[in-house]
Amino acid sequence: MIIPFPRKDSPPAIVCSGVRHRYGDREALCGVDLKVSEGEIFALLGPNGSGKTTLFRLLSTLVPLQQGHIEVAGVDVARDQLGVRRKIGIVFQSPSLDKKLTVDENIACQAALYGLSGAAMKSRRDQVLERLKLTDRRGDFCETLSGGLRRRVELAKGMLHRPRVMLLDEPSTGLDPSARIDLWQSLREMADEGITVVLTTHLLEEADKADRVAILADGRVIVEGTPDSLRAELGEGLITITSSDPTGVATILRDELGLESQQVARQIRVRSPQAPTLVPSIAERLGDKAQSISVGRPGLEDVFIAKTGHEFD
Repeated sequence: MIIPFPRKDSPPAIVCSGVRHRYGDREALCGVDLKVSEGEIFALLGPNGSGKTTLFRLLSTLVPLQQGHIEVAGVDVARDQLGVRRKIGIVFQSPSLDKKLTVDENIACQAALYGLSGAAMKSRRDQVLERLKLTDRRGDFCETLSGGLRRRVELAKGMLHRPRVMLLDEPSTGLDPSARIDLWQSLREMADEGITVVLTTHLLEEADKADRVAILADGRVIVEGTPDSLRAELGEGLITITSSDPTGVATILRDELGLESQQVARQIRVRSPQAPTLVPSIAERLGDKAQSISVGRPGLEDVFIAKTGHEFD
């Protein structure tokens, strides 16, 4: 049995303050401030180039900290990289399994890296294999496993040394819907046991499952909070209009219907708690100018668009 870590009055599992990072002339992170609580699932959501992968590399000590301050499980990443590595488990986007080895052999290789051997290693190996429902697969060669099972073996490797923080880079990459459900069940169980789970993702539906989300764009955290609270900031109703003349549509909405809107590519978005009742009058006034009109509740993509003014690519 894995003993839960205490969470009451615990210090943050991760603290980032004024973090900046450059690649030559390009600034990948522009003063990032974050706090992640112990035992929560925290998603770093952003499109390619937003800075989430750079932040992941800094948290996992893969690249040195250039400016700012980061602590992981109470350990300063700039002063004690080895100490941080003892506290974290990592699952990379690219598989790190040796496909020619069995599940057991892959686990044994990971154990050796952390100095686990003998009875202690076998006991811990059995625990994580049972925990991730891999016991009956322990003798299978990894090249014969499905993508979902391989990801679970990756998790088993990351959990072997009892990390306080689990870092995952795009964990759903290459997984089918069923495997994604299994993955998230495992992540939720980890969090319930007090392990802090931090993941990067460009998948909106994946970030929606996290306890809290930080949305990144152009190296900055543009907004942070629970998925529900972020959506609530936009109100209950969203009207989306597609048109070949979005500028003309926006003008009609403003001048003739008194509605403020936001243009994103060929779409016009109107936020209003009366959204459903506004659709008939909008459709009547726009006529053929509107190729389609839809109404719904805002999602995380709408939060991104509202904050940045452009699509989530």
